[in-house]
This record gives sequence, C-alpha cells and structure tokens, in this order.
Amino acid sequence: MRFGSIHLLDALVVVAYLVFVVYLGQRKARAAAASQENFFLAGRSLGKIYQFFLNFGNATDANGAVSAASIVYRQGVSGVWLGFQLIFLNPYYWFMNTWFRRVRLVTMADLFEDRLGSRGLATFYAIFQITVAIFVVVGFGNLVTYKISAALVVKDEAAWTAPERESVEGYRELQRLRAETRIAPLAPVAQARLETLREREARGELRSYVTALRPIPFYLAYTLVVGVYVIIGGMAATAINEVLQSLIIVAFSVMLVPAGFTALGGVEQLRVRVPASMFELIGSDGATQQVTALSLFAIFLVALIQINGIIGNMSVAGSAKDEYAARFGAVSGTYGKRLMFILWSFVGLIAAALFQGPEALSDPDLAWGTLSRRLLGPGLLGLMLTGVLAANMSTVAAQTMSVSALFVRNVFRPFRPDASEAACIRAGRWAIFGALVLGVVAASAMDSVFSMLILLQTVAVPLGAAVMLIFFWRRLTVAGTWAGLLVATALNILGPFALAQLPALRTHPTLTARAEAGQGELQPIYFETVARRDPRDASSELQGSGRLHLELVQLKLVGLPVEKLSAANRFAARFFVDALTPFVFLILVSLFTRAPARERVDQFYGRMKTPVGATPELEAAALAETQRDPRRFDDLKLLGRDSNWEFSRWDRVDTVGFLVCCGISAGIIALFWFLLRLAAGSA
Repeated sequence: MRFGSIHLLDALVVVAYLVFVVYLGQRKARAAAASQENFFLAGRSLGKIYQFFLNFGNATDANGAVSAASIVYRQGVSGVWLGFQLIFLNPYYWFMNTWFRRVRLVTMADLFEDRLGSRGLATFYAIFQITVAIFVVVGFGNLVTYKISAALVVKDEAAWTAPERESVEGYRELQRLRAETRIAPLAPVAQARLETLREREARGELRSYVTALRPIPFYLAYTLVVGVYVIIGGMAATAINEVLQSLIIVAFSVMLVPAGFTALGGVEQLRVRVPASMFELIGSDGATQQVTALSLFAIFLVALIQINGIIGNMSVAGSAKDEYAARFGAVSGTYGKRLMFILWSFVGLIAAALFQGPEALSDPDLAWGTLSRRLLGPGLLGLMLTGVLAANMSTVAAQTMSVSALFVRNVFRPFRPDASEAACIRAGRWAIFGALVLGVVAASAMDSVFSMLILLQTVAVPLGAAVMLIFFWRRLTVAGTWAGLLVATALNILGPFALAQLPALRTHPTLTARAEAGQGELQPIYFETVARRDPRDASSELQGSGRLHLELVQLKLVGLPVEKLSAANRFAARFFVDALTPFVFLILVSLFTRAPARERVDQFYGRMKTPVGATPELEAAALAETQRDPRRFDDLKLLGRDSNWEFSRWDRVDTVGFLVCCGISAGIIALFWFLLRLAAGSA
C-alpha cells in the first residue's frame, strides 16, 4: 500500500489529476491548430475571468511557496520580501498590461523590431529569453517541484545505503554540536569536529533525510504530462488548465497552516518556540538579515525594471479580448498571489517552530515538503503533491508557450518567411518539446532554490530597462540598446557565473574572504558559498563556489569598503548595481548615435496610445485613423508635444484604478502586519 512515505491513495489522487489535465488539453486541440493567433494567443479572446486565472496561475507557483517558506525558515518573515515586494508593483500593472495589449504584437521580441526596426535585436531578445526561460524558469520550476516531491517521498531508514546513513548522521551530529555551543564553549576536540562538519555542510555533503525519488525519472515523467497538454492544446489549453490549477494552488497553500498549528498545540506555541525577531516584517538587524528597509527598496527597484522584460508579458496581455480584461486580470490575479504569500510565510514560521535543534533541516528548501510529510495523512498528502505539480505546471506551460511563440516568430520565420500556418504551428510544438527536454537538463544541474530565486530577480533587468525606454523615450537608438543589453548582461548575468569557474578567482584570498555572522558562523562575501578544500583540515585552502557577486567586485574596485558593509547593505548594493548599469549604457550611447526613423517612431507611439476597439470594426477604424495621423494623441503628453519622453496624462479610469490598487496593496500589507503581531502576541 506504500511507496516509501507515499500511500496508494496519494498515488491515485496524483494519477487522476494528471489524466484530467491531459484530457483538457485534448479538448482544445482542434481550435489551437487553426492559426498562430489561436495557438499562441487563444485568438485574443480571453475575458476578465480567464485573464484572472491565467495571471494568477502564471504568477503563483510552487517555486514561490517553497522559496517563501524556505527563506522564512532561514531568516524570518522579513526574507519573504524577496517575492512579496511585488505587491508595490500592482498599481503599475494597471498601466503596464494596457501597453502590451495596445501594441498589438505577438511576442516580446516583436517589440524590438517594431519600435527600433532591428531584426537583430529581436533575434537577440528571442534567443536570450528562450535560453533564460529554459535554463532558469523551466529548469528552476522542475527543481522546486522535485525538491518538494523528494521531501514527500522518503526512504525508510532500513533501506539507507552506508553513504546515505553517514551523511544523515553527520548532519545530526552537526545540529547537536551547534546546540551545545549555545550553552557552553566546546572542548577543543569537539570544536574541531564542529568546524569540520560546518565545512562539509557548506560543501553540500550533509543531509537531514534520504529521498526515494531519483531526479531524472521524476523530471521526465512530470515533463511528459506538461508537454502533452500544452503541445496539443496551445494557449487555450493552458488557460483552461489554469482555472483547475489555480483552485488546487489555493488548496495546497491553505492546508498546511491549520495542520501546523494543531501539531504545535495552538498559535501561542508559535510565539514560544520562534524568536520574536522572526516575526518582524521589516528586519532591523542588518548584520545578520539580508532583507531590511534599504535592501527592500533595492529589490523593488530591480523588480520594477525587470517586470517589463519578462517573456510572458505579450502572450498573457495579448490574449485578452480587450485592454480592460488585460489590466483587470493582471491586477486581480497577482493580488491573489500576494495573499498566498501570507499563508506561505506562516508555513515557514511553523517549520521554524517544529524543526529546531537536532531536528533542524539540512536544507531550508525542504521545509515545505518535510512539513507536508509529517502533518498530512493519506489522500491529503496526494492532494499536496498534486498542488505542487499543478502550481508548477501552470507556470511551465505559460513559459513554454512564450518560448514557442518567440522561436516561431523571431527565429524560425526569418529563415522560412514563406512557411504556412500549419508549418509554423508544427514548429511551435517542436519548440515546446525541445524547451521541456532542455528544462530537465537544466534542473539536473541546479541545487539551491535561494540562489536561483536571486537570479530570477535580476536576469531580465537589462531587457526590462530596454523595454521601459522603448515605451517612454523616443531618443532610444539601436546602438544604445545593443550597448545596454550586452554590457549589463555580461556584467550582471553571465560574468558572475562564468568567472566563478576560473580557479585563480575561486581561490583568490580577497574573493574568498568571510565575515563573522554570529555564533561562530562565517558568511561568504563575494561568492555564494566559501568552504575549505579539505573540510577535515582547518589550514587547507579556502575555495569559493556558486555565483561570484561581480557587483560587489565592481564596487570594491572603485574603492568601496565592501567587507565592512553589513550583510543587508551588501545585498542591497548588488541590486542597485544590477538596476542602474543597463540604463547608464542605454542612455549614454543613445545620446551619441543615430535615432530610428521618425515615421516608424511616430507610428509606434500612435498605435500604443490608440485604445483597443470594442468590436473588430471599431478596432480597424481606430487603427486606420492612427495610421493617417500617428501624432493625434500628442496633446496628452505630460511634458509637452515636443518632448522625447512619452509619459501621458491619466484619464479617469487610470486614476481611479491606480488609487484603488494602492489602497488594496496597503490593505494587504496591513493585514499581513496585523496577523504577524497577533501570532507574536503583541497585537
């Protein structure tokens, strides 16, 4: 009746779900095959309800749940701002999705060709974002799904191999010695053993559990199901599955909270077992916490920029039947995710209360899965596993649809301009298949959820900066865009990982420096992790691994005393450098190079300011009028008709929507703060 910790009933729940989503995909197969617009954008027919579920499902995945619980378990509620800070962007979404709907394009890469007249930039965007979507978003989604599932499906102790047993026992010994250091200094022999175990932990050699799941078979089975319904049904199948998957996401987000409080013996036990500092929504200890008010602002700045450049903007907003559906869906769907963050944070606090001392987790990323295994019975555990699969399937499906559209429109079509609709849809389906297969390869090379979460926060920043200037600055040039994208990508995305592979840098004394983080623990400064080459030899060479924080290296080279900064300030500094670097090159180079043809620029901004018609006839008439007089909306420009900046005055819908969004954002933050005060016993 059991496979490891999984009951037969749990397996039946999962199988039933997988069969049903494939059935839903098959139902949309005929409509998807009709045209590219049907396959990639569901015929631009999705109303407010579908847009809500599409945005909620696309934004809300198991990555967010696991990441939030992991970070809260690691450093307290203040860490949740890595994802929750997007609540400040909801008022911006009220405008942003309108722009993406009004440009009336199919892919994000089309934006570069349409505005700047550069097919090369469009191809660069397509190839770069396809690579990012496959190796970061899809691969990361696979990793998180596996991490949760692996913590749910564990081996019986009697089945452990000798290396597995040694790894778990070493971890348990490390937790015991850590607990003893808080009571009294250790004897020299015990202290030496503690240092050895710390180094082994930094190298990832110690584990708190042994899973019965193997990564590659899991990735292949999971990917097969996603591939079947997306390849068959396209965006329409993705949208209809989002409805089912969104409901399951809510269920799996809710169920751990009451079960956790029951296991603790009541809410009051949470405040007894968890330090008061972990309930702080804004961290105050910059020496030990990475997320404080300053770093929060830095994260928000990066988020505001990068959100403009993400791969799914055009496909999600473009599938809306009108601009109101696009903006309503974006705002309401993402507000749903903000509420989920509150639940996920309490899951992290419950994990912090339950898994302490010898029972502390070797990997914070396991908090969600370990809680599920401990607290949920047969059937409910299967529902949790279904929720994890559903949550990530929704995001992976939306991402692969965007990958497919980019490949067909901006890579395949330039080489096959005479390709038929059927040939393009066939190429799109093969692109989905390739993206999913490569996503499996990417996931198998990843390990840390936290490090990938940080990469997700910054990887689209250069593209987001370029898109913001495409929307708002007439003076942006092709040369300036190339300079901004290539330099920022090299410095902030490729460089940190490529240079980290050089042996001379990995062992450089400056770059392997570590700062005191309390309780005798040492925190790396320039590398993601730093450990001794031989963990059993305290005099062996230090070696960095993971991401090299090239932003901090740049600040060090210009004279900033990086080593003296607190952990929070170093964290914030990285985000500020990531945010500002692309704008410096985009603007400076554009000012000294030739601007695109004025007629092209006029037509772009005229169309972008033309409201989407309520009927096809009204739409065609409005676009025809704009084509005749592309500058007919210039009297709406905030800084004057002759300004190069295309900021427009708001109308009543803009103003009311913005104010309502600000009020809802403030209300959700206030609710979060009140619930935390209540749980901490200080409300």
